[in-house]
Amino acid sequence: MSAPWWRPDRLALRHARLAARGRILAAVRGFFADAGYVEVETPALQVSPGLEPHLQAFATRLHDPQDGAAKRRYLHTSPEFAMKKLVAGGLPRIWQLAHVFRNNERSATHHPEFAMLEWYRAGASYRDVMDECEGLLRRAQDAAGADGLRWQGRVADAGAPSQRLTVAEAFARYAGIDLLATMPDPGNPDAALLAAAATEIGVAPHAGDDWETLFFRIFLDRIEPNLGSGAPTILYDYPITMAALARPRPDEPRFAERFELYVCGLELANAFGELTDPTEQRRRFLADQARKQALYGETYPIDDDFLAALEFGLPDCAGIALGFDRLVMLATGAQHIEEVLWAPVS
Repeated sequence: MSAPWWRPDRLALRHARLAARGRILAAVRGFFADAGYVEVETPALQVSPGLEPHLQAFATRLHDPQDGAAKRRYLHTSPEFAMKKLVAGGLPRIWQLAHVFRNNERSATHHPEFAMLEWYRAGASYRDVMDECEGLLRRAQDAAGADGLRWQGRVADAGAPSQRLTVAEAFARYAGIDLLATMPDPGNPDAALLAAAATEIGVAPHAGDDWETLFFRIFLDRIEPNLGSGAPTILYDYPITMAALARPRPDEPRFAERFELYVCGLELANAFGELTDPTEQRRRFLADQARKQALYGETYPIDDDFLAALEFGLPDCAGIALGFDRLVMLATGAQHIEEVLWAPVS
């Protein structure tokens, strides 16, 4: 058995990276202050932890002495719902470094409790947030005193312009697949067509695979390892069926205003031009609930107060969630997330 994490000899091994973590956080605060953002704090206990089908949340009971009720609550997997309520309430630029919680997640890059950096900006597009990502990464790299961001032997210079690549372009470039050809009906893409394309490049489909499962099997095998080497990669315009809380592109409704940021093959952030239509958002939530029930035999409630905020009027805005611990890993060359945490979850 290894020595406890708090032993002086083990803590000393992490000291340099933890010191860099503090400098990076100070740089983040400076970045947002310079851009006119307000730092906010929202509660971790929520009615809904988020509806993404594959996420597993921690549940608890809130005993309320005011009404004597025992209410089921969840530790949030993201502060997104609460932060968008603040934007609907009139705050135009907000950011937060929140501790978030996801069950059944532990690996070199996953932890049950971790730090999520999120920001939302009214009147902005997802392309504006792409530019902010580039600036934030440069600040973090400089604060760490690094000449590049590193992961598993790869290097990406945050001082260099990011590569910007659509999802369809990435499938064509790295997998030789015409993704659009497998989407004759964008709202119901054809799994059989994508399975045939996967077979041609040597990625074997499995019985019962739907289109999205095949998408990710190809993506993880052929595309993700190529993203973010030399410079960060911004992968944008996801198929509309994978929009989550993103709005459709007005000029091309087959795609959503969504991008992900990759550095050295590691996913670092997920961003949206935010969906503001409460009717469409409820439809997506119900679809996510049904998918989670089919996959895992459980589901989480919808936050009706969030939909009420959309009904009240969420302005056109864009937002992003960025894994802060992963950013520190990349800036310090750490190979495991626990190397940049003050104290891991036991």
